[in-house]
Amino acid sequence: MTDVAAINQDDVIDVRAMSKLRWRCRRGLLENDIVIDRFFKKHAAALTVRQAQGLSDLMALSDGDLLDLHLGRKDLAQVDAALVQDVAVVEVLKMLREKPERLL
Repeated sequence: MTDVAAINQDDVIDVRAMSKLRWRCRRGLLENDIVIDRFFKKHAAALTVRQAQGLSDLMALSDGDLLDLHLGRKDLAQVDAALVQDVAVVEVLKMLREKPERLL
């Protein structure tokens, strides 16, 4: 068993934790799944423990609120004021909102 206190928040998450996080991120709305899949394709290899927790906190939101955040129709304060203070959540939301690279 890993000592939780010994985990550095800036360490990259391990394969098992990534698998659990991907499972936790499955959503009911296809639009959310598309954005989250794009996020994992771009950031999975370097996702830190802190960022994984921020993503997990975002996944506690409803599908509608999550989609509104992705699309910028709402900001965190409108959805959950407590999350505005969470630096990891704010960072991950910015990563989720990154525009996809253009296809040739």
